[in-house]
Amino acid sequence: MTQKKALMSWSSGKDSTFALAEARKDSQFDIIGLVSSSNEAFERVAVHGTRRTIAEAQAEALGLPFIDVPLPNPCTDEIYQERMGAVAEKFKNEGVEDWVFGDLFLEDVLSYRQSLFEPFGVSLHTPLWGRDTTALAQEMIAAGLEAHIVTMDPKKLPETLCGARYDEAFLAALPEGVDPCGEYGEFHTVVANGPGFAKPLPLEKGEVVERGGFLYCDFLLRE
Repeated sequence: MTQKKALMSWSSGKDSTFALAEARKDSQFDIIGLVSSSNEAFERVAVHGTRRTIAEAQAEALGLPFIDVPLPNPCTDEIYQERMGAVAEKFKNEGVEDWVFGDLFLEDVLSYRQSLFEPFGVSLHTPLWGRDTTALAQEMIAAGLEAHIVTMDPKKLPETLCGARYDEAFLAALPEGVDPCGEYGEFHTVVANGPGFAKPLPLEKGEVVERGGFLYCDFLLRE
């Protein structure tokens, strides 16, 4: 069976990491790179706020090229679509027509991605789609995934959880109604180790800051 070359949409978090691991188990795909969008002014991964250097180190640990898509700050939807479309077009010309995403169950997000990529003949794949997120959270932890809360909504979670490790204690501390995988945007993670990593990343917890109503924990790579 000839494998199809595919790209992985990379956020630096647990869902991307686990979806990548699932996609690599699928014999139909040959994942050839991680595509990540970053804020070009602050050199941080969009939404998560992870330092781009950490995302690059994750790619190195996973043995994959890191493909950065720099975005202005602020970034309009039109600019985002233009720059992501340019990447899709470039790689389509190199024979890549399949992209993998870590989406779990938000139909509107998936529909948006389809409307963005389908004009370029790109097929979307979501290995984790529809999985029960309570069971999925447990599976991630059991698989040795080491992740930390890099950003969170303090209106939905206690502020003390910003920077916490994503583990059984964290899940037990979640208020009622908060998705255990944070799929509604309650929190996002940065991964230090997990399936496919050649070695764990030496992440060090830094300061916690508030921006735009969200809390961000600044993790750094130790030397």
